[in-house]
Amino acid sequence: MPTNWSEAAGVAEVDLAACRAQLANGSRTFLAASLLLPRAVRGPACALYAFCRLADDAVDGGDDPHAAAQMLRGRLDRLYRGDAWPVPADRALAAVVARFGIPQALPAALIDGFEWDAAGRRYDTLAELEDYAARVAGTVGAMMSLLMGTRDAAALARACDLGVAMQLSNIARDVGEDALAGRLYLPRRWLQEAGIDPEAWLAAPRFDERLAGVLERLLAHADMLYARAGAGVARLPLACRPSINAARFLYAAIGHEVARRGYDSVSTRAVVPRRRKLAGLARALVTWWPDPEAAREPPLAATRYLVDAAADRHAPPRGLAEKALWVLDLFERLERRDRLQRAA
Repeated sequence: MPTNWSEAAGVAEVDLAACRAQLANGSRTFLAASLLLPRAVRGPACALYAFCRLADDAVDGGDDPHAAAQMLRGRLDRLYRGDAWPVPADRALAAVVARFGIPQALPAALIDGFEWDAAGRRYDTLAELEDYAARVAGTVGAMMSLLMGTRDAAALARACDLGVAMQLSNIARDVGEDALAGRLYLPRRWLQEAGIDPEAWLAAPRFDERLAGVLERLLAHADMLYARAGAGVARLPLACRPSINAARFLYAAIGHEVARRGYDSVSTRAVVPRRRKLAGLARALVTWWPDPEAAREPPLAATRYLVDAAADRHAPPRGLAEKALWVLDLFERLERRDRLQRAA
């Protein structure tokens, strides 16, 4: 009988080791954070993140982002057909998506986001910015939820909220660094409403009170999403909650540190002090009752298609218990259809 997830999923241990080595060269933060995950989730998460890292590097580091994205979409097609490229990241991801029923729409959307990034796309409104954040981070939240065995639509909506909030925190922290690279993620309409010409500012970035107001507005929205995400954490298996809560509190602390510095992330880069990181980790271990209303909030318009794809009840059942639930659901749907036909 299989003794670990890799044997059960049919992934070679050597491929998983190669994924860990890949992450050790450029994603040490993720490797450290993954230690909080249960062992059954840690391996699949490493395989998933290794492919994400590979995809990001391929699109953002190449001369032709569109060609790189197209190549990656072809690799996704192959591994979903069971014919993965003969490289560790592809073989490991193929095993993970088959074992956990991850729909292709999720990693495909992630690649779309990387392509938008490399193309230097700008965003006029918050809704457009959320479309981007949904792809580069909401997708990861949804896929991690599936790795933890949670396919409930309400929980998936909150997992996507968390991913989007984390991306907004990163954007608020990196305004100055992004500007130096010629990138602008803040909603252009918000800048214009504050009296800032986006293109002129990008040509000569500087901090002032007008920009502080834009960042305050962005981080207030992120904090709302972090609060809503708590309802999703409560729907995860108990052993998975500390790690996701840790990510929630630590990333929220990035925005809080930006605020403590007067929202100036142009002339300085916010770094969360060690004591505040430890405080966030301590909070992650505390059990609390989230706001029940948050669980009933609909998904963001930007993430609805991700939630719908990940929560698809018609996905092939995996384990015995899931098969039983799937059969019951099938009978329920057939009975409902018969009632509707008789009524017609």
